[in-house]
Amino acid sequence: MFLNIFKKKEMNKVEKSAQQSSETKNNGTKQQQERIATRKGEFGEYKIDIQLSQLPKEYRHLSDLLIKNPKSATGFSQIDHVIITPYGIFVIETKNYQGTIYGGIDRKTWLINGKFKMMSPIIQNYGHIHAIKNYIDSTFHQYFISIVSFTKRCTFKIDQELRKIQSDELVIYDIELTDFINRKIAVLKLQNKNPLLSIIEIERIYNALSKANILYPDTRKQHVDNIQKKSNEH
Repeated sequence: MFLNIFKKKEMNKVEKSAQQSSETKNNGTKQQQERIATRKGEFGEYKIDIQLSQLPKEYRHLSDLLIKNPKSATGFSQIDHVIITPYGIFVIETKNYQGTIYGGIDRKTWLINGKFKMMSPIIQNYGHIHAIKNYIDSTFHQYFISIVSFTKRCTFKIDQELRKIQSDELVIYDIELTDFINRKIAVLKLQNKNPLLSIIEIERIYNALSKANILYPDTRKQHVDNIQKKSNEH
């Protein structure tokens, strides 16, 4: 009897040890995947920054903008890039996914590889634009262009309207960013004899958004933590 109890205890120890080893391995794998995803995201943003640095000097550029947004679930909106030009305000949302992207203008949920769900980036960026509008004069609200940028590791299966330069809601590959911005501005120049925004107005918008930008590390971390928490709940 005592021998059986001893054997049972030893078996429990072995099982517990194996479970801990498995959990450690899984956690290690998960952490490694997160580090890889972070590095890929940083590299993707670096490629975007390189392209944006080549735009004309009179364009004003803000990256990683965090502003208050009462309508957001976290109370904030974090915007990857804002480009303020004489012919429009480009708000850019970058995505670091890999696989086939299925989506459409009127679809609230998009799919990655046909099975992994994500919120429509068009709707997400629409929310970002409305958050920005709270900080600038209503005169400029009609000049926004939404761009969602995916890496070339993706393949698009989306509404073709989102790829047409005439649209104010564009979905592109990251390597196309400056090309699409320049082409869009060329179209707007043909439609408008004079610039829509003066240099002074561009500077005013830039200063307003710079002032609204929240730089406190604790607030930024809390915002990211809240997003991850809500993502895990779903």
